[in-house]
Amino acid sequence: MDKERLEERRGFLKQFGATLGAAGIGAAGLAPGTANAQLKPKGNIPDRPVKVGHITFLTGPAELLGGPGQRGHILAQEEINAQGGLLGKRKIETIFADEAAGTDANVKELRRMKLSENIALFTGVISSGNTPALGPVAEELKVLTLFNDGCTDFLFDKAVPKPKYTFRVTNIQSADGVTAAVGAATHWPKARRIASLQPDYSYGRNVFEHFALALGKLVPGIEVVSESWPKLGTTDFSSHITKILSTKPDLLVTGVWGGDYVAFYKQALRYGLFDKMKVATTLAFGGYPHAIGKDHPDGVLAGVHANYHFLYPSPERWPLNKSFVERYHKRWKEYPSFESDGAYIALYLYKQAVEKANQLLGGWPDDEAIIAMLEGAGIDSPAGYLYIRADNHQGYKDAVTGLSKNLPGYDFPVWDPASIVSIPIRSITAPPNWPKPGQGHNESTAAADWIKKTWPAARAA
Repeated sequence: MDKERLEERRGFLKQFGATLGAAGIGAAGLAPGTANAQLKPKGNIPDRPVKVGHITFLTGPAELLGGPGQRGHILAQEEINAQGGLLGKRKIETIFADEAAGTDANVKELRRMKLSENIALFTGVISSGNTPALGPVAEELKVLTLFNDGCTDFLFDKAVPKPKYTFRVTNIQSADGVTAAVGAATHWPKARRIASLQPDYSYGRNVFEHFALALGKLVPGIEVVSESWPKLGTTDFSSHITKILSTKPDLLVTGVWGGDYVAFYKQALRYGLFDKMKVATTLAFGGYPHAIGKDHPDGVLAGVHANYHFLYPSPERWPLNKSFVERYHKRWKEYPSFESDGAYIALYLYKQAVEKANQLLGGWPDDEAIIAMLEGAGIDSPAGYLYIRADNHQGYKDAVTGLSKNLPGYDFPVWDPASIVSIPIRSITAPPNWPKPGQGHNESTAAADWIKKTWPAARAA
């Protein structure tokens, strides 16, 4: 990228307070939980284990996301238990279940975990189709829940509009499509003809809507020339690829993820798709990094659900990420994904809340006290600073994406350091207490309403 184009793109990003390149966060982080590590627990602490339930994809194409999440959870559990457990006395024991069993089975399993196993905390969940079903059940059962993903806006916009027990630690779904739009407008500002390839369920619908809405505000005169909606779990994308090619788009946007994305990109290579158009994804780098082969083309906007890539924040600027990656790699002989980070930090966020409540009240805190410490909480995570908003229990951290590149030292593509776009999350998500759907507007999400009403439209040069 020449200097003039680089400065032009940096200028474009100023409107969001965003950055281009790998500089990352200008601060040094502490390991999760170390802020209270020297504080002696107050009062009597029972020594019986704390049971945690964790549902995620352990089989099938979605295991590319669920497996790393499970490993991130286990790493945090092992580290906390090695320190004696929560408050130095209560070891964590986790019951795992496979999300691939389906939504109805997941709901039954959550009930079983609470009523039969008496779990104190529920974590995990990948699919946006599952959190809206599980959230109301968690509230009914009064089980403290830290969803690691399943990031649909619908969870807190409609399914659980006034959450008490339910929280989520990864970025909200609308930010995913908007991040991809900002990344695409940054790197390919002349793209006008847009094709879409999305999984045919709530996540794909959300990606397409928010990407098109945001890009339409950023780039004048866009035209959607093709829409394709493969079922989740599709293995043959040939008909979708030929349809896309026939419309000759400038840019393809896709939210296909996990094993589905691997199947798509390998088949798309045979058709020369990547030579004929730019490609923006929301989740190409969402699974474990080595799932993507060296044959993956350079220059694809390789999304990570707007959350985290193991090389960013850069190790020089954010030592916490460096140490996390090293520990994770030593334990699992692979690099972490955004799911690894989310599941890992969820346990440390719970640990932090327990410790703060103990310092205020003494003894083992009840759920009311832990919830009070989670609302408005902040924690340094491998991905940067994570904040839990009190009004909707949603986690927020700066959103990131970047272009794929095969670099020496890795057997799989990573991000081109010069291409990384980092966006303050407040710049692309609805602010606290913005009206939800049905409260003065009929948009699908609060974010969509906010973008339509507050973002200025781009003008032709």
